[in-house]
Amino acid sequence: MRKRIKLIANPVSGGDSRTRIEKAILFLEEAEAQVDLYLTTQRGDASVEAASLNPADYDLVIAAGGDGTLNEVANGLVGRGIPLAFIPLGTANVMAHEMGLPVTLEGVCHVAMYGDVRPITLAEIDGRFFLMMAGVGLDAAAVRAVSSRLKRYAGKFAYLIAGLRALVTYRSAALQVQTAEGETLRASHLIISNIQMYGGRFLLAPTAGLDQPGLIACLVEKPGRFAVLVFWLRILLRGHLIGDVYRVKSAAFKISGRDVPVQIDGDDYGDTPLEIRSRSGLLEMVFPA
Repeated sequence: MRKRIKLIANPVSGGDSRTRIEKAILFLEEAEAQVDLYLTTQRGDASVEAASLNPADYDLVIAAGGDGTLNEVANGLVGRGIPLAFIPLGTANVMAHEMGLPVTLEGVCHVAMYGDVRPITLAEIDGRFFLMMAGVGLDAAAVRAVSSRLKRYAGKFAYLIAGLRALVTYRSAALQVQTAEGETLRASHLIISNIQMYGGRFLLAPTAGLDQPGLIACLVEKPGRFAVLVFWLRILLRGHLIGDVYRVKSAAFKISGRDVPVQIDGDDYGDTPLEIRSRSGLLEMVFPA
């Protein structure tokens, strides 16, 4: 039986992805798939399209684009019972590294068609779901400073450039973090992660994972730019978190603090306060077999 696929693709992901999208369709059709293509035109399109799908009409939904496109499609599919696969076409493609996807377009199409379908854990914030992580503080300020034009010309280095700028201009925050168990913590900067890696290659939360319940918060307790810089240097150099930096696991985190920038999966998400919780059983994804 032919697999009925809805392909939700971002044609401007990573610059211009139309050629790669067309090649992906050819690979899928060669594997006897029936492909229904939808091209996004603006932010939010992918989520709306995914949410409109009838589960009786499709065996699989594929998000083709960057991590932001994947996030939107995942939000639209939550609770709908259609598995989700990913064809990475973006600038960073953090989830592709986390999932262990092949580097070739033909390879990721093969995984979409024949990979293992597994339930995953999502994180929820104000009714919106995300797959990877939320950053509160300096890295969110850097994400906010990255323009689409800078990403187009500088690629992954756009985030490094914005991060260096934010390190110079950002003023340290005073955050209060409460876990689901009632523990209260203080931080000047934190990352709440649902996956192990940061940026696709740097180990941030070894005990986290899409197949694991709960979330891992990595907190910088000491205020000031130097403390945050040391934290990121340890991550980038694969060092251990020691001293004023530590990890905490919980099913939920409530973060208090006024007007501190927040990013979710590499997209700006406004400011604190906010509450993040772990949710299971709402979505399945396709992984390499």
